[in-house]
Amino acid sequence: MIPEAAKELKERGIRLTRQRQLLLDLLDKTGQHLDAEHLYRLAHQQDPKLNRVTVYRTLKLLKEGGLVDELDLMHQTGDQHFYETKTKQEHAHVICLRCGKVEEFFGEPLQKLRRQVESHFGFQILIARTEIGGYCAHCQVLRAQEVNQAREEESSRPAKPARLPGRRHG
Repeated sequence: MIPEAAKELKERGIRLTRQRQLLLDLLDKTGQHLDAEHLYRLAHQQDPKLNRVTVYRTLKLLKEGGLVDELDLMHQTGDQHFYETKTKQEHAHVICLRCGKVEEFFGEPLQKLRRQVESHFGFQILIARTEIGGYCAHCQVLRAQEVNQAREEESSRPAKPARLPGRRHG
């Protein structure tokens, strides 16, 4: 269990049950962005008594408690939401709009952007969530191949016969 999370829950008067601890540990240790159903399946393997309602209630509780972040990841899978613990340093999610691959970007450029926004607007940022959508290197290659293939198919089609003025073609 993440010591900061246990302390945070206790300070908020939230009891850390075995099932809550299991869910928080899974979110923290899988290294994935999990949706509620995937989290339920993983947790259910470890605790067959755990039910979906507990997962959804716990996610809501952890989110309201500021321990878990809810992400839409550019809605790549529809309206589905994903969860991750907030114990990581601030980062951006880089999402491929073709294959759905999600990468996390950490670093000084994000901190610089944060400082610029605070300075420019006189704004105190409490939370920043950054999502960047585009095509990963693999999907860029596939997309270029598809474009080239479409061009080749278009150029290999026979030209349509010219219509003569005044004649109707049926």
